[in-house]
Amino acid sequence: MSGQAVALAKLNSENLQGFLGVCGPIFEQSPWVAARTWARRPFASVGALHEELVATVEKATAEEKIALICAHPDLVGRLAEQADLSLSAASAQEQSAAGLVSLSQEEADRFRHYNEEYHKRFGFPFVICARENRKEAILEAFPRRLAQSRDQEIATGLSEIAKIAWLRLKDAVTEE
Repeated sequence: MSGQAVALAKLNSENLQGFLGVCGPIFEQSPWVAARTWARRPFASVGALHEELVATVEKATAEEKIALICAHPDLVGRLAEQADLSLSAASAQEQSAAGLVSLSQEEADRFRHYNEEYHKRFGFPFVICARENRKEAILEAFPRRLAQSRDQEIATGLSEIAKIAWLRLKDAVTEE
């Protein structure tokens, strides 16, 4: 995302490439969501656009949904610690806003432990809307979510991704 929000009316008139330039990054490293949604223009509101993007995810195959979850980095994971270029700017900002860049050694160790346990149990990364949570709430969520079934966690992860997408979309697109 370029940093400057685009008016919905302009976005509605964009060709596929223009639309992908704005909406492609909304779902982490998954521009296919925006590409499949583009043909349903015009969107009556930013909320309606979000609903259509989420509907695209809901209609995706099970493999595509898992791939979407896997496109998200671990919170306080290797990419974040090394400031690796694979960590998107949006993810880096979101993790910073949640207080995940200034952790004590004990907190960092807890995140690493939970991330490993979560990966072992479910086979994909723990996803939570960092902009809606602080590090303490995220650490408290890990044990609760580790107790869920894989299907419940897929649904929870996709729900969290929808929240992340909504916040990113509101940053990228305005009603005017």
